[in-house]
Amino acid sequence: MMNVLLIGSGGREHALAWKIVQSPLLAKLYAAPGNPGIAQHAEICDLEISDHDAVIGFCRETTIDLVVVGPEAPLVAGLSDALEAAGIKVFGPTAAAAQLEGSKGFTKDLCARYAIPTAAYQRFNNAPKAKAYIRAQGAPIVIKADGLAAGKGVTVAMTLEEAMEAVDDCFEGAYGEAGAEVVVEEFLTGEEASFFCLCDGKAALPFGTAQDHKRVGDGDTGPNTGGMGAYSPAPVMTPALIERTLKEIIEPTLRGMAEMGAPFSGVLYAGLMIDAGEPKLIEYNVRFGDPECQVLMMRLEDDLLALLVAAAGSGFKSLSTRWSDDAALTVVMAAEGYPGTPRKGTAISGLDRAEATGAKAFHAGTSLHDGTLVANGGRVLNVTARGTTVQAAQETAYRAVDVIDWPEGFCRRDIGWRAVEREGEN
Repeated sequence: MMNVLLIGSGGREHALAWKIVQSPLLAKLYAAPGNPGIAQHAEICDLEISDHDAVIGFCRETTIDLVVVGPEAPLVAGLSDALEAAGIKVFGPTAAAAQLEGSKGFTKDLCARYAIPTAAYQRFNNAPKAKAYIRAQGAPIVIKADGLAAGKGVTVAMTLEEAMEAVDDCFEGAYGEAGAEVVVEEFLTGEEASFFCLCDGKAALPFGTAQDHKRVGDGDTGPNTGGMGAYSPAPVMTPALIERTLKEIIEPTLRGMAEMGAPFSGVLYAGLMIDAGEPKLIEYNVRFGDPECQVLMMRLEDDLLALLVAAAGSGFKSLSTRWSDDAALTVVMAAEGYPGTPRKGTAISGLDRAEATGAKAFHAGTSLHDGTLVANGGRVLNVTARGTTVQAAQETAYRAVDVIDWPEGFCRRDIGWRAVEREGEN
């Protein structure tokens, strides 16, 4: 039996907590900083996660057997390294391996070195050179802040003017230190998909596919966000395409990281562009996607904790994963003003009614104020459902959304539209 500490406070971590407590291996789950949804499954600890010594001290006091790190920032800041040095098992890559997400330029250079298919690119540390390159290439073109920008540092510029503004935003501090260097990439066409693998430093265990909806508005309009909804599996990711992605993208990456002395363990999340059956890497994340994690957890039929333990040390050996044949779909309910400045502190009720429909409401940006559940972030709830088809899952999720009483919240009404359209054609 194991004591587990879960790091994070979002919808992704609520989904992980919900799944971890289903494991017969679990003795007790702790979480920091957590949220009111996670508190239904875990003991919330008052722990400053950026204080690595404090985290280590807590792990020793409570005899933690495994730390599961949800978000990317603590990984890039080296929390895994500190825990490993203290002899504490951790699910999540070292700071050196987390560069795959922490620096877009690092990943593009790795792709070039190991012939991993990706968009053509250049790296820049000043605006005039970046702008000269953009003028020479023309639009559409993609501008990315090199570092972590909470999912908001990427601009798909359809005009030169938009591209120049994006460069200025980066170098003028819109994304803080993340924008000190900029990666400019060719614009890829096709269909995006997310592919996840659990990694133990050497091998990769495929861990599901998903598609998310980045733009804030229906019909994929408006600015990019951290994600307004997702569904799994992604129909575009056929078994043949999964094999190809493993061989051409994931395996060379793991080989390259090991050769650099930074073997990757944890979850590797490949954002892909699929065009005419050819996968290309858009970017890597070194943690579960948010909200993709929510739909993966709804479909996973294995013991998540056993898989995390294997990735964190014992290795996969003959492990595989079992998935429900059902589709899962999640709708993000966001606070008025998102992805700009969200309106906080507004009251939310009706989650019991929502879950009575058969859906699950994962908490993302919520908190309790005098016993009332209130919005405390941009993306606030992830209303998630399963169904025999994407359309069935979609119908249950929106039925649940419609009984939640939160006038200041909004969501997209078309999550899963591509897959529903495909189902209609078949």
